[in-house]
Amino acid sequence: MSKRGDLQKAGLRSTLPRLRILAILEESRVRHMTAEDVHRSLGDAGDEIGLATVYRVLTQFESAGLVIRHNFEGGRAVFELNDESHHDHMVCVECGRVFEFFDNTIEQRQRKIAETAGFLIDDHSLYLYGVCAGMRHAGKCSMPRGSGPRILQVGEPTG
Repeated sequence: MSKRGDLQKAGLRSTLPRLRILAILEESRVRHMTAEDVHRSLGDAGDEIGLATVYRVLTQFESAGLVIRHNFEGGRAVFELNDESHHDHMVCVECGRVFEFFDNTIEQRQRKIAETAGFLIDDHSLYLYGVCAGMRHAGKCSMPRGSGPRILQVGEPTG
């Protein structure tokens, strides 16, 4: 679907700032971006869109379900496009990189715990904080700046 169609489907008018911000999020190799990252990318592309507008549009995108806001440790909100696929996150407290992963065993265990408690899960998120291998072994991140996240499939599906 076109960017304009994505906005219309979310109930938002197709304004230039919205289209440009959506394009930055869709085209970036980095999945988790702060508002400042988006603003900097817009400036690099020659777009003069203010930081306040970026914050406002990202909040509108979040309300419309186009992006997901994460508040990882450190207090800075990051945004990622909502691609409707569930995953969890590991955050390096040294370099700040975010690694995505999915583990079917963890997912099944969470469902079982909720079921046992008579609890119906609407949504959930799991954030693991630690130090990535690059920071532990070489004192620098193993993921080059600007590269996309590594999505890890952990654990064997148990059907």
